Amino acid sequence: MCRMKAYPLKFRPIYKQRIWGGQKLREVFDKDLPAGEKIGESWELADLLEDKSVIANGELAGQTLQSAIEKYHKEITGDKNFSGAFPLLIKFLDAQDVLSVQVHPDPDTCRRMGRGQPKTECWYIISAEPGAVIYKGLKEGVTKEQFTEAIEKGTVADMLVKIPVEVGQCHFLPSGTTHAIGQGLLIAEIQMPSDTTYRVFDWNRVNDTGKSRDLHIEEALESIHFDSSGDNLSVTKMGRLVDCEYFKVDKGHQGKNCELLISAGQMKTLIIISGSGTITGAGDRVEFAAGDTLLIPAIYEGVMRFAEDTQYLTVTI
Repeated sequence: MCRMKAYPLKFRPIYKQRIWGGQKLREVFDKDLPAGEKIGESWELADLLEDKSVIANGELAGQTLQSAIEKYHKEITGDKNFSGAFPLLIKFLDAQDVLSVQVHPDPDTCRRMGRGQPKTECWYIISAEPGAVIYKGLKEGVTKEQFTEAIEKGTVADMLVKIPVEVGQCHFLPSGTTHAIGQGLLIAEIQMPSDTTYRVFDWNRVNDTGKSRDLHIEEALESIHFDSSGDNLSVTKMGRLVDCEYFKVDKGHQGKNCELLISAGQMKTLIIISGSGTITGAGDRVEFAAGDTLLIPAIYEGVMRFAEDTQYLTVTI
């Protein structure tokens, strides 16, 4: 097998139309969104059955992430021997309206129900309109019986911890946490590779045809961790933002004209929140700008040079 000429991999975004979306990703990151559509999600790095990221640059352009890893597993992943899908799903979310109240199952719940994929995630707040909030977890002492009654009465929001948010915060949401993203937020979401979502309340909304979205009340009630409170979930702003068994997230900040050495040995993913610059290695030069997500192969060595003040997230597994 030929050895990969390693370089930072960029990907074609996968855009998802959502009832609560908008065009903010075009305004902030200059994404080439379909005109006039409510784009709520841009999947920046994905390896799900029906949505697979395609490499956009270099010699591997046009290949899926999956096919590149199959061919150059050691070079890209290093000593990571994960089976199945790439173990991360990275998105940008544009919430022009509040999202549904929902929950994602944990591994035990998926096994118990015989379906679904577990999902632990975190949200990094890129921009927030004045008064923006998220709903993160149940209030202390809320029982399954009380929550079921709230579903019937349409008072689910009263059961949730409502949190005002600020730019630069990172909110950790382990699987089993009831949650919703509020209106006026642009978020980077880092999560396990799952699209299993159980909606329990959708604010009585309907789509353009007058139809409400499906709810998954039975599955949601089975998935929610009623023994944990949202008041105890972490929020961080600096340094290591998340350190869980599925992924680690670190925040970096470099000034204009600074340089940062990229050492070989560990695969890493960079999410550029603001700023721009270049990554230069042995014969390659890759530009990056706000809104880019880059996968750095484990064997790659290079230097990041920052053309302006830059904030970024580094994700490792």
